[in-house]
Amino acid sequence: MAVQTRIREEKASIIEKFGSAKDTGSSEAQIALLTAHINALNVHFQTNAKDHQSRRGLLKMVGQRRRLLTYLKRSSLGRYQNVLQALELRK
Repeated sequence: MAVQTRIREEKASIIEKFGSAKDTGSSEAQIALLTAHINALNVHFQTNAKDHQSRRGLLKMVGQRRRLLTYLKRSSLGRYQNVLQALELRK
């Protein structure tokens, strides 16, 4: 139970920073959540190099994040640049 509580708290803090309590599905919040999950999986792969099933999930998440970033760039360039800077995705 402690792990689930920690995950909920992390998710809530990310949504609070990038979205709002009522708008948890905003592009910024989704991108931030995917980035956090991708970073956690990268740590997992340092010790579990042969976990190919999780690697497939990682690649799907990277693709989803890329599509969300493309949408955000097309719809609002300012918000796109703010997300990139806050998450340190592209330097």
